[in-house]
Amino acid sequence: MRPTRPGLVALATAALLLFAHTATADDDPFAGARAAMVRAVALDAERTAEWIGKTALAPRVMEAMGRVPRHLFVPPELQDFGYLNRPLPIGYGQTISQPYIVALMTDLLAPEPDDVAFELGTGSSYQAAVLAELVAEVYTVEIVEPLAAGATDRLDALGYDNVTVRAGDGYFGWPEHAPFDIVVVTAAASHVPPPLIAQLKPGGRMVIPVGSPFLTQQLLLIEKREDGAITSRQILPVIFVPLTGGH
Repeated sequence: MRPTRPGLVALATAALLLFAHTATADDDPFAGARAAMVRAVALDAERTAEWIGKTALAPRVMEAMGRVPRHLFVPPELQDFGYLNRPLPIGYGQTISQPYIVALMTDLLAPEPDDVAFELGTGSSYQAAVLAELVAEVYTVEIVEPLAAGATDRLDALGYDNVTVRAGDGYFGWPEHAPFDIVVVTAAASHVPPPLIAQLKPGGRMVIPVGSPFLTQQLLLIEKREDGAITSRQILPVIFVPLTGGH
């Protein structure tokens, strides 16, 4: 069953937090921690306003962050830390991104309910799940086969039937399902992959960290205008695990 999606009128972030606080431990023992995570994300948005150009992220994005059970996207021994506003290891040298960075990247993509999204680097599948709350379809590729298999099982168990996971090298995108309204890359690349630019729909947006492995990179927002022209804007410095593959 597909997760419940936002209605035509988005609830304010403050209302989301209020409702989250009303949940009892019997209803959801992680409700309080998830609400605290959303507050931390909102605070980070205020602190980075100089870079991101605004003091708050879109209410729809914040609502999605408040719905996705992040503790189920980390190893069982780390579930009690699942709502800290920090990255966590998920095995195979990979991490689940900091919640603020997931929220920011999602906000920069400006997802719409009818959008089709492509993700390079499924990892834990947390970013895919957040996007799945906001768009029609998500196609995501993970090069580490055990992570791809785990992501498929996890998303199926949680009812995200609008996400399709494939094991492989996401550098080349997924031509069979292109063009995409939005593209997100969740590992640091030395350059913007040309196949992803080619598969981005006119009017579409891509968010990607670009820079040297294990050093500070720049989070880029790339937009393809209706005439096919490409624009790029640096948002803020980030650190991601490196993109891997045979390219």
